[in-house]
Amino acid sequence: MAEHKVITTDGEIEAALETAKLHDREPRALTVEHVPGLNLLIVGLSNQRRLVLPIEEVQGLGKATHEQMRMYKLIGRGTGISFPELDVDLYVPALIEGVYGNRRWMAQLGKKGGKAKTEAKRIAARANGARGGRPARIAAVSA
Repeated sequence: MAEHKVITTDGEIEAALETAKLHDREPRALTVEHVPGLNLLIVGLSNQRRLVLPIEEVQGLGKATHEQMRMYKLIGRGTGISFPELDVDLYVPALIEGVYGNRRWMAQLGKKGGKAKTEAKRIAARANGARGGRPARIAAVSA
């Protein structure tokens, strides 16, 4: 059986380098720190900002130990954070947008928050009730 060699042209290499330059302006992860006492992950970004993420809200990190969190690797020139021992990879642009997991994970987080019973939620519900409760839906009017 004959071997087929794949040849990358100079033009393809130049195009790839130009595409990579477009992403240089986007914030990338430079550092990652786990604060065990507060259960936070702090990601230092290339634009001098920091992301502070509650561990329990990041898919795959909820039960991670401090040692597992310290064993991270920056991948893709800082566009990703990998935790090999946990088999978890995080995409930094998604974290910046507030997406801490896949859609199903995020839906479960939202559902959990909606079921929360807190004093603030009870006070807000009481105040809403004092104003007549939830606004009635307006039925569509046919023309």
